[in-house]
Amino acid sequence: MSDKFKKIYEQSINNPEKFWSEAANDIFWFEKPTKILNKSNPPFYKWYEDGKTNTCYNALDIHIDQGNGKRTALIYDSPITGNKSKFNYEELRSKVSKFAGALKDQGVNKGDRVIIYMPMIPEAVIAMLACARIGAIHSVVFGGFASNELASRIDDSKAKVLVTASCGFEPGRTVEYKPLVDEAIKLANHKIDKMILFQRSGHEVKLNAPKEVSWEEVVSKANEVDCVEMNSNEFAYILYTSGTTGTPKGIVRDIGGHIVALKWTMKNIYNIDAGDIWWSASDIGWIVGHSYIVYAPLFKGCTTVLFEGKPVGTPDAGAFWKIISDYKVKSLFTAPTAFRAIKKEDPEGKFFSKYDLSKFESLFLAGERADPDTIKWAENLLKVPVIDHWWQTETSWAISSNCTGIEMMETKYGSACKAVPGYDVKVIKSDQTLAKPNEMGDIVVKLPLPPGTFPTLWNADQRYKENYMSNYDGYYQTYDAGHIDEDGYIWIMSRTDDIINVAGHRLSTGAIEEVLSEHQSVAECAVLGIADKLKGQLPIGLIVLKAGVDKDNETISKECIQMVRGKIGPVAAFKVAIVIKRLPKTRSGKILRGTIRKIADNVEYKIPPTIDDPAILDEIKEDLIKNNILKSA
Repeated sequence: MSDKFKKIYEQSINNPEKFWSEAANDIFWFEKPTKILNKSNPPFYKWYEDGKTNTCYNALDIHIDQGNGKRTALIYDSPITGNKSKFNYEELRSKVSKFAGALKDQGVNKGDRVIIYMPMIPEAVIAMLACARIGAIHSVVFGGFASNELASRIDDSKAKVLVTASCGFEPGRTVEYKPLVDEAIKLANHKIDKMILFQRSGHEVKLNAPKEVSWEEVVSKANEVDCVEMNSNEFAYILYTSGTTGTPKGIVRDIGGHIVALKWTMKNIYNIDAGDIWWSASDIGWIVGHSYIVYAPLFKGCTTVLFEGKPVGTPDAGAFWKIISDYKVKSLFTAPTAFRAIKKEDPEGKFFSKYDLSKFESLFLAGERADPDTIKWAENLLKVPVIDHWWQTETSWAISSNCTGIEMMETKYGSACKAVPGYDVKVIKSDQTLAKPNEMGDIVVKLPLPPGTFPTLWNADQRYKENYMSNYDGYYQTYDAGHIDEDGYIWIMSRTDDIINVAGHRLSTGAIEEVLSEHQSVAECAVLGIADKLKGQLPIGLIVLKAGVDKDNETISKECIQMVRGKIGPVAAFKVAIVIKRLPKTRSGKILRGTIRKIADNVEYKIPPTIDDPAILDEIKEDLIKNNILKSA
């Protein structure tokens, strides 16, 4: 192996200004920045502060200027509705500049906030880029989110206009958006000026003029508008993190750093060039959707796929293979949960053999720890590199990854590979000292963070400072825990609050989950620490089985307990493994470990607004009572 990666990484850490100044040459600027990094007011660092650019220009116009206007920009595929469409860069720009004109007609100007509450349809992407074109700040809220969550985002952002659709579709059900939006508007203290609603065919709803207008109507009256010049440090968007408690935090993104960093990642991390077909199977309501359905692929001049469907159920566990085959996708980025769902439904990979995946080169996973068993399963099936990488809403791009466009490194199962250029990652122990290789602790990143990460929180500088930058002086706290090995590989083992303390021993729930997922009958699992009078906490395992398993639950539980004792040792005090039907998750696929823990400890909890199906919590409660973990009320 060459030391190409090592050299590039060291350049980025030793001289970040030079490194990111060169990367900035790859984007369009109305005025090129001369001040690359302002460090005068830590932790509020500013990248490219005297530069002027525009997000939409870098996503669309630049490619047309370079003679690539006929290249496909966006492919839309909805197995739920049967609708498919393609837009080249010229067509997409025309639709975006028209809707940007419509927003202007509704009184939206530079710096105004626009809430986008939409399903996975092209109009959602168009609305995001239209905001960027005129310098408005968009805040995308996951379509179908509860009314009170939408209301809190209206209040915090003080949005001028809300863009929505008549409904969204899930397998087997229609989610009516208009009643949810009406209720949110009623609940919100701040009053929006206008609602623009896209009518989905066959699901039209009545609008109350003049405050409510249809997408079609405003677009038919609008003129196309040009991109406005934006200062590099003005905000592109607000994306609220979906915390289970407290006011959601408004993560903001500054324009210049965002374009530079995301465009840089496409080649360097993902090995994607202009003209390649890229697919990120996520939702625009989450950070992965912002960064890798919409912005990064368009900055790079790729073709991006927008998929309104699920890994299973639309119509079957072959849905992903069909999309990759139909559109000759080069790389897919999705959550481990999606692959665990496919593996659970089709453990033999029978659906896979029906499709041609000859153009497919790599699979990237992020959003939750990718257990080694799922990675190996995907590798065996796909015969391409499967890369687990780690990042956060706060950073908008990967903190650690195998950077396939620089140099392919060896896979270590269970690790998210090495820190990406730009991120100086350390592990700090509870006594505030730096951990040695393989010692567990809090994972932090040395300041300043690279471009494209969050410079602050929306209207909450103090909260930004206190929440993220105060516990370890000069470092950003990721709230993830793990270790870095002697080769520099980062091992994310759990969220900080998923470290459990068993009789004075700090144990990672992720390490126990890793062992459980190796059992041939286990599709997915969650381990949590429950309160114990004697040992402080005790780990319990909740396991979901693959389809078609005929071994009885009791045997599987015993085998799982034995495996943990064999691989981690008696110190884990692991004596309980319960087979359950399904795990409670957020809509983005994260397992709600904290909520399960509260149920098990019999403490009060709130149903998280991001939960996919609240009924699962009652199922979990019953399982815990049945297994004597929880006393019945």
